[in-house]
Amino acid sequence: MIQIVSLAVIAVLTAADQLIKYFVLTYLKPIGEKLVIPGVLRFTYVENDGAMMGLFGGKAQVMMWITVVIIAVLLALLMLKKIRFGFNYCCLVAIIAGGIGNLIDRFRLGFVVDYIDVLFVKFYVFNFADCLVTVGAFLIIGYQIYEIIRETKGKKEKQNG
Repeated sequence: MIQIVSLAVIAVLTAADQLIKYFVLTYLKPIGEKLVIPGVLRFTYVENDGAMMGLFGGKAQVMMWITVVIIAVLLALLMLKKIRFGFNYCCLVAIIAGGIGNLIDRFRLGFVVDYIDVLFVKFYVFNFADCLVTVGAFLIIGYQIYEIIRETKGKKEKQNG
């Protein structure tokens, strides 16, 4: 049952990403950029033919197949119940949805549509799918660090107690 719910959440998040990108292609691409909050946020149309932060530019085919493999492995882990439901599981659902969103762009357009341009720090233009992947990955890493610290603290208390 949880697998069906997970697939539904992945589908909804992926659809949201693609809907946003439809509006970006329809309304933002012709004008290039739109200031939303001065000094904070601007929507800027960018065609990213590489990976995160423009790395591996011009390697869309390579990125496409790497993404396919990663998504397939993560989906298999979830569907075969190799990861129990919980925090990491939910983070993987977000990562998969973001990966699929950008993968659709690569297959359909040959590049990923980016549009979120944060102005208060010098950063790369990104999209909703990137947010899903990045936040999911950072939360998993943060949670793993927390668990390591908690386990280490528990072991020290047993040794001292």
